[in-house]
Amino acid sequence: MPKPAKNTICLWYDGGAEEAARFYASVFPDSAVTAVHRAPGDYPSGKQGDVLTVEFTVLGIPCLGLNGGPMFKHTEAFSFQVATADQAETDRYWDAIVGNGGRESQCGWCKDKWGLNWQITPVALSTAISNPDPAAAKRAFAAMMTMRKIDVAAVEAAVRG
Repeated sequence: MPKPAKNTICLWYDGGAEEAARFYASVFPDSAVTAVHRAPGDYPSGKQGDVLTVEFTVLGIPCLGLNGGPMFKHTEAFSFQVATADQAETDRYWDAIVGNGGRESQCGWCKDKWGLNWQITPVALSTAISNPDPAAAKRAFAAMMTMRKIDVAAVEAAVRG
């Protein structure tokens, strides 16, 4: 039996942990569902035999999906920030999340259909808003503030002025 991770992110779901984990594993590299555990007895939001927890990785990060019921919802206080290499990778992840029942937000943020928040962040954006030229960084930041999905070409154009 493999040694468990020392630190694992536990994500609370209202019955969708396995579906969510399988979706993440299908979209992101270095991601997989590694175990599905069924409840040994009835519990407040489920019955014996229901999927209770799902062990999975997202981009190499160990996670545990807990089907805990409707009491707690995901908020923007927690999000996965995914650094993308280019517009094609940005589009692929954004479109997968939004196109699978998710919804767009602003500044590169989107929410999946289970309510989990994602920041799909091109490396070009991170580089642009930390540009040593304060005017270029400000222009890139202002451009980002008008976007939903990040447009790398528009960010780079803003840096150039």
